[in-house]
Amino acid sequence: MNNAPRIYNLFPLLVGQVSRWETHLARIAAMGFNWVFVNPFHCPGFSGSLYAVKDYYSLHPLFRGDSDKSDDEILRHFLKSAAKHGLRVMMDLVINHTAKDSVLTQTHPEWFAHENDGTIRSPFAADPDEPDNVAKRTVWGDLAEIDFEHSPDRQGLVRYWQDLVHHYTRIGFAGFRGDAAYKVPGEVWGEVIGAAREAAPGAYFFAESLGCQPKDVAQLNTAGFDYLFNSSKWWDFRADWLLEQYETFRHIAPSIAFPESHDTERVAADSGGDERVSRMCYLFAAAYSSGLMMPIGYEYGFRRKPHVVESRPEDWEPVHFDLTDFISRVNRMKASTPVLNEEGPQRRITPAGDPVVALLREGETVPGRVLTLINPDPRTRHRFSATESAGILGCVPERMRELMADSVTGEWIDLPPLSIRLLTPTDA
Repeated sequence: MNNAPRIYNLFPLLVGQVSRWETHLARIAAMGFNWVFVNPFHCPGFSGSLYAVKDYYSLHPLFRGDSDKSDDEILRHFLKSAAKHGLRVMMDLVINHTAKDSVLTQTHPEWFAHENDGTIRSPFAADPDEPDNVAKRTVWGDLAEIDFEHSPDRQGLVRYWQDLVHHYTRIGFAGFRGDAAYKVPGEVWGEVIGAAREAAPGAYFFAESLGCQPKDVAQLNTAGFDYLFNSSKWWDFRADWLLEQYETFRHIAPSIAFPESHDTERVAADSGGDERVSRMCYLFAAAYSSGLMMPIGYEYGFRRKPHVVESRPEDWEPVHFDLTDFISRVNRMKASTPVLNEEGPQRRITPAGDPVVALLREGETVPGRVLTLINPDPRTRHRFSATESAGILGCVPERMRELMADSVTGEWIDLPPLSIRLLTPTDA
């Protein structure tokens, strides 16, 4: 059960050419990760954004470097190096839009949505409070919106993505993150994923399904995704919504938590560099769901958010603090605890207003229980009864151990400000 994904997000613009990606593999593996996720590495359109793909079969010029190898050979060498370190690699699969000046808008305009005047439509987000107010829309003018619902050549459109996935599995990619997966019909994903697994039965698919309505995630139910990304990063440790979402979505697919992503502000920036916050957020992500993802630089307390256009290797920050040993311990703890590698039932034990947040997670196909005790208070130390903890876990205090330490002693479990402790029966 130690194969649930522990993902290191290697943001390519911050690292540079592909040959430099390889220099990070040894330390990624040493921290106990088993996957590397690389954001889009394709040739971008006029905006330069990684997520505005111009040509899905061409490597971004910044990542080629001065290599005389073909694009596929460059990537294949990196993938083989990753495999030697015991790492699988997933790539971003952006199929709900392309760059406005992409190869596809030129060769297959019929695959795209169009405005009344015939121009290709750009995707947009509307203010939910004023959906009809055009002034409240955010329009991504560098992007072209693909039309899966009304394209006269839907079969050819779907086949294009099937062929693309076949191409990259042949090179050696083991997984695909469906960017904004909820914007693509579940039946389309089903066709793409099904075809991919005919060619590469072991291919994994991960749905990025954040910031959408539950019904948008539900429509992915039969698509065949192995994992969903969850919203635990935004939980205040009080509201009911997260555990309600957990219970609903775990029946679709297990999920992946993260303390931050390339789309969010850095935890270290938000906390003013408080190392305790970074530790707590990472350990909570590891304890909350089956999978876990961490972006590059989190281990060093980086404060500048990666930018999909502007980031460069020169933006690599000095080490503000070093969490590599802590992250290694957490990852290995998670890998060795079967109940933390599946999406079994999870519920809150303490009332919403209690200063200590206690979550009980149970195995569904594996035995075991884990009690997560959280003190989110930045100033005040709290404690929780060891006897009550043991009772929740269904054992006596003498048969209870701490996952990140050797043993539990005394009548009370001490929780310093901004800390988490994980408890389990000794036979779990």
